[in-house]
Amino acid sequence: MICQICKKLEATIHLTEITNGNRSEVHLCQACAVEQGIAIKNQMPLNELLGNLLAAAPADEELMSDLDSEQVCPNCGMTLEQFRKEALFGCPNDYDVFEKTMAPLIEKAQDGHCSHCGKIPSKAPADTKKQLEILSLRQKLDAAVRTEDYEKAAEIRDQINELEKNSCTQHTSQNT
Repeated sequence: MICQICKKLEATIHLTEITNGNRSEVHLCQACAVEQGIAIKNQMPLNELLGNLLAAAPADEELMSDLDSEQVCPNCGMTLEQFRKEALFGCPNDYDVFEKTMAPLIEKAQDGHCSHCGKIPSKAPADTKKQLEILSLRQKLDAAVRTEDYEKAAEIRDQINELEKNSCTQHTSQNT
């Protein structure tokens, strides 16, 4: 797909926005995205991130007690010790084999978050950011109800109601 601005380079940035049920897509090359002020950050490769987390793990005795250094991938023979040294998994199966070991490390490094929820462009409208925040809170609300943590669920419900109330107030004041 070609960049919608310069119409020359390959589009590598794809933005989708849904506003009032209407979907709009923008496809940009990296140069045009930078010109438009869309923040592009190079991401650390997953294997490097996981290798760094494992290398740092000895400092955390609580997490280290959970590590099973004898664990071996039946597919490629990779061990956690090899991964710690090379920072590369041997095969795709390693992600499943070492999932229980890696999950607490990733969760700790990500401030308790262990699922990817996407990125918001730096110039996204405030309404879009607020809607994404409400969506995230609704997912947390569902999780709290599933685990029967009703006090937390009530707090989250109140946060959602407050955000929705503020959103309605802003729309009303803009229309008058």
